[in-house]
Amino acid sequence: MSFNFNTINEMSTVLKTFVAYLKRPALYPELGRKIIKNTIKRRSPFKGKAKTNHWAASIAVSQKEVISRLFSMDTDNFKSAYADILEKANAKEKECPVKMGGAGAMELIYYACEFTKAQNVLETGVAYGWSSLAILLSLQKRNGTLYSSDMPYLAQDGDQYVGCVVPENLKKYWQLFRFADRESLPKILKKVSSFDVFHYDSDKSYHGRMWAYHQIYKRLRPGAVFISDDIGDNSAYQDFCNRMNISTFVVEYHGKYIGIFVKEYVPLIRAK
Repeated sequence: MSFNFNTINEMSTVLKTFVAYLKRPALYPELGRKIIKNTIKRRSPFKGKAKTNHWAASIAVSQKEVISRLFSMDTDNFKSAYADILEKANAKEKECPVKMGGAGAMELIYYACEFTKAQNVLETGVAYGWSSLAILLSLQKRNGTLYSSDMPYLAQDGDQYVGCVVPENLKKYWQLFRFADRESLPKILKKVSSFDVFHYDSDKSYHGRMWAYHQIYKRLRPGAVFISDDIGDNSAYQDFCNRMNISTFVVEYHGKYIGIFVKEYVPLIRAK
């Protein structure tokens, strides 16, 4: 009985999502890509997963250690400095009727912006807006701008809740593009010539990552910070770093792995 109930729920979600796509012609290209990904290329999103998880586990360190080694900064002040803002953001998440991705390694993202004295930051994937909040807390000091790419939450009718933890006073530093990366990123790249920090947390497929990584890497200035969440889903991040001869750190965070490097910077201890 539970199997049938779950199957009906899944079919209902798929149908609701498909109908929502049909109502938005601007999202038709992404609909086509999803159909191909879920039929012809069903296995490709997980390409090289076992290899990369073994590699990541062998070199992973803590968020605190990476921030200290890469940025020469201490993470201890972040939560106390922004305690009131973070408390209100937590309350906003609890009030939200739509389930989205939770808070990630906020300190890692915040101190990447502080280290680069960021003016222009790009992120893919917003959800509640925890990573956006971390970035904006830094950017506000320099009147910088965050450019975000995020797909509408079609099956959950959750568009209005995307970025809900971000306070209103920080939104003047934020430009949000509500399309898939392959449509959002070209629009953003027409506006900005280079970025100081890039945070990736959107299309988790192998080919989706590879496409975005290459698009953005060439737009990062020397000394910019590149961060990618959930790199253990497949080997895209590891393969990209190998092809580009990039020395990278890996952060273990709540059972998952985050990749981070500074462009054209060689750390004292090279990851292999």
